[in-house]
Formats: sequence, C-alpha cells, structure tokens
Amino acid sequence: MASGLHDTGKALAQARGALDLEGDIEVVAEAADGKEALDLAREHLPDVALIDIQMPGADGIEATRRIAADPALAGVHVDILTNYGLDEYVYSALRAGAAGFLVKDIVPDDFLHAVRVAARGDALLAPSITRKLINRYVTQPLTTGTRAGLEELTSREREAVAMVAQGLSNDEIAGRMVISPMTAKTHINRAMTKLHARDRAQLVVLAYESGLVTPRSF
Repeated sequence: MASGLHDTGKALAQARGALDLEGDIEVVAEAADGKEALDLAREHLPDVALIDIQMPGADGIEATRRIAADPALAGVHVDILTNYGLDEYVYSALRAGAAGFLVKDIVPDDFLHAVRVAARGDALLAPSITRKLINRYVTQPLTTGTRAGLEELTSREREAVAMVAQGLSNDEIAGRMVISPMTAKTHINRAMTKLHARDRAQLVVLAYESGLVTPRSF
C-alpha cells in the first residue's frame, strides 16, 4: 500500500480526490505548510510525500531538502507538484532529493502512476520537465570537474547509469546489457551508493553534470 502526505491547495485537493478512489493508496495526513509537512512526515513515515512547491513557511524545495536530509525519513519519496516548469525549480528540486517533479495539469492516470512509481523508490518526471532537463545540457556547458565517486564505478555500472540517464527502465537496461533485471538493478543501486544519489532522478542529474553522458551520446 502506498501512503501519501500533501499540503492544501486546489490542485492537491483534486489530487486527494483521485488518491482516495484508489484501493491501494491511503492518504495518511495533510499539511498546511512546509514545517507541518516535515513534522507529519516524521510522525507518519509515508511512502510518498506530495509537496507543493509554493507552500508557506518553508517552500516545497526546502521541505524536500529537509526530508531528504533526515536519516529517519530515508523511506519517504517526494513528488513535487507545481504550476511551473521553470528550470531553476527543476534542478533545485532534484538536487534537494525529489523523486518526481510533476506539473499540476498532469492527467489523473499519469498522476496516479507517478505516485506508485515513487512509492517503489523509482523516479518519474513529467515529459515537459524531462525535455527541459535534456535541453539544459544541450545548450549549456557541462559542469567542470568530476563528481566524487564517479571514478569508483565499474565499467558495467557506468554503462547502467548512462542508460538510466536515457530514461530506460531496469528491464530495458537488462535487455541491452544482456543481463537479468535483478543484476541491472544491482549495478544501479551500487552506482547510487557510490555517488551518494538518493534515487534515480538524482542519478540522472549526476550523469549529465559529470559528463558521463551527454544528450548527443545517444
């Protein structure tokens, strides 16, 4: 069962309605601001926290950062909802530890899918957000320097990370590498540990920023 925590607001009220109709999802709490969201996350330990980027008190990015930084909340996966697709929000949210970044006009089926994906510990970005992420690395210079730990990746781990950055699933990665899905997952999890990436979304950002992959390489 996936549980959720989200703040108030029209878009999230609609989200609450959609979640309540699902038998495998339970909304365990609602918060009015970022501080309360953090307190309730600690109290209920939900699988998924749906966070509005415009919350009072502490904005969605700060609330996400605090959740991601708390070892006691390691099992809480954050999906951020926003009206905006502005680049600075995308990068700040992903670096803060968000597992997903969804625009508020997302259709209900896609929204519910994103919640379930986050509950499994995977990452999902709205297509419009993914395009912005890719476009940044097409039009702007790569960050100089190498992410600490990148040199520790094995060749197979690097290969798996590159495919994660392309948006491939574990099954698709396994097919390309001619290995089992479980082995593919092991490569990815080991790479995340070495790079100190909280989830696949952060792994994608690190893959681009380190220069391990570029949009022109696939």
